[in-house]
Amino acid sequence: MAPALRESPRKTRESRESRERSHQHDKKRTARRARYESSSSGTSSQVLSVNALAKLDQLNQKEASRSAEVTPTKPRRKRQHREVVEEKIVVEKRRQHKRKKRRVVSGALLEEGDSSRLKGIRGGARYEKDEYDSEEGGGKKKRLFVSQKNSSNSSSTSSSTSSSSDSKPSNSNLNGVSESDIPAEAKGTDLDPFSWYDTTDFNVTYTAITVGGLPIMGLNSEWDDSKSANSNSPPISTSWGSYADTPARGVNLGGWLSLEPFITPSLFNYPGVVDEWTLTEHLGTGAKAALEKHYATFVTEQTFKDIAAAGLDHVRIPFSYWAVVTYDGDPYVYRVSWRYLLRGIEWARKHGLRINLDLHGIPGSQNGWNHSGRLGAIGWLNGADGALNANRSLTVHDQLSQFFAQDRYKNIVTFYGLANEPKMTALQTSDVLAWTVSAYELVRKNGINAYVVFGDGFMGLGNWKGKLSGYDGLVLDVHQYVIFNKNQIDFTHSKKVDYACSDWSTQTEQSMSVSTGFGPTIFAEWSQADTDCAPNLNNVGWGTRWEGNYKSGDSSTEVLSPGCPAKSSACSCANANSDPSTYSDSYKQFLQMFAEAQMHSFEKGWGWFYWTWATEGATQWSYQRGLAAGILPKKAYAPEFNCSASIPSYSDLPEYY
Repeated sequence: MAPALRESPRKTRESRESRERSHQHDKKRTARRARYESSSSGTSSQVLSVNALAKLDQLNQKEASRSAEVTPTKPRRKRQHREVVEEKIVVEKRRQHKRKKRRVVSGALLEEGDSSRLKGIRGGARYEKDEYDSEEGGGKKKRLFVSQKNSSNSSSTSSSTSSSSDSKPSNSNLNGVSESDIPAEAKGTDLDPFSWYDTTDFNVTYTAITVGGLPIMGLNSEWDDSKSANSNSPPISTSWGSYADTPARGVNLGGWLSLEPFITPSLFNYPGVVDEWTLTEHLGTGAKAALEKHYATFVTEQTFKDIAAAGLDHVRIPFSYWAVVTYDGDPYVYRVSWRYLLRGIEWARKHGLRINLDLHGIPGSQNGWNHSGRLGAIGWLNGADGALNANRSLTVHDQLSQFFAQDRYKNIVTFYGLANEPKMTALQTSDVLAWTVSAYELVRKNGINAYVVFGDGFMGLGNWKGKLSGYDGLVLDVHQYVIFNKNQIDFTHSKKVDYACSDWSTQTEQSMSVSTGFGPTIFAEWSQADTDCAPNLNNVGWGTRWEGNYKSGDSSTEVLSPGCPAKSSACSCANANSDPSTYSDSYKQFLQMFAEAQMHSFEKGWGWFYWTWATEGATQWSYQRGLAAGILPKKAYAPEFNCSASIPSYSDLPEYY
């Protein structure tokens, strides 16, 4: 998801045989899921009393009705001048699944007389908010999450930048669990901990309980919000306060749960593989094992320790819709990334880091770029299935917002993202605005109290003045880069720093004022890279603007002559892509100053999130590698440069790298 202004040609999507099923890869998986996704905590060793058995028998005789997916209501107009039109959304019917007559119900809930709370917990049926999902009175219903708590050994490994680790986790917390505790219907599924690559710090007691249709499997019953990331940030249990006064300093975990070829090129080393769609299609039945190993090794608990130690206080976690659901024809790995997302949030909590949830890839692709999952045409609010995919994306948010409205997430999830980088230059503005209103109202209705984040769509910050006004807690997300614009990549070193200080500071201040822009503005992506040289950054095999071999297939965006400031054959990516130990002192000084100039400007808004934490090799895109190379401040809250200082000419630096 990194580059904000990539140009990607539209490509015709392959036709899909069926558009109406909502969460199956194939018929075999469909049948299996329908059997095991009952409302259950499901331990076979649970002994029930006579009264509990009677209640269980009563529950098993009831038939749960099915209904259509949630369709958003027509967005209400809050002001006469607001530029939003009625959204037309297609209602997508769920495929009717066969259900077992016997429902496995949590013995603990029955013994406590809480059988009514099981109403609506997904057993293949429509999820809906009920007594279980609502947490009225503010009480933490911790006992509902697990039937027992298993100890697990915490990860102490160093933060990984590669998915190629050969040592399998010990999974020693499975030693006290019997495979017979896993119902036959759930064996081998995402609810079976014996099928997981890594069980570190997961609760491995089986449960099929869901909230919003999403499993709580793997979560422990207790959580602790008392930690702070550093001495400059409050504990998670304490309100952050005003982000305008105390901006966020964060980092993305890009390339982890939503893959990008330039972050982990080793995963994409196959002919014709250019995105997560083609990767999982190529890997076929081996995709689950390959991606789960990546999820388990690319980010570990050490990652969060190191992020906090760097003086950062927030983490933005990009993930995609297949963490929740897949559709007919999708090759994506279904819902494995979900539990790693949940574990990542718990590790962040342990180290005092707040979370920005970022739905990075949504059904149909909101921008047609590889980081949305599929390179090519935009199929969201656009094309034959545009309305269908808009509806699907709202349904995904219906599930996500029910889940993350639980008490355990109310303090730690401070930003809730609707859609990463919708390409509004290619979509109808009114359609995107209407969808945003529908999504906002939906997640608020479901209990999300975090700030709700929407993307600027590359329209220009001044164009957001007066739009989407009157929605409390709505925040504009802006991604700033110079290297994806052929008229900015040619800025000299000195000009890049000056532009970050002057132009981006001005843009931030204009955006933060409702008299000249939208209002609350956050900068959730940026980097210190001064070239577009990182391999695969511009898509696999597309070349670079810097060297002048950027072949996008679109004459309006191609750059076929050297684009670096020297504008000559001297323009080379060799130095930018070299080991940072070979960087000159002057180049290191420039890179750090360029980064700190951006920090200075973005802190005039609600703060920033660097893109990204870890890469396999692209140093100038990795906060972790930048720290090690000495080209980022040792502590994010203590930069060495601010924009009130003079900017060197960098006359000793050649302008071709």
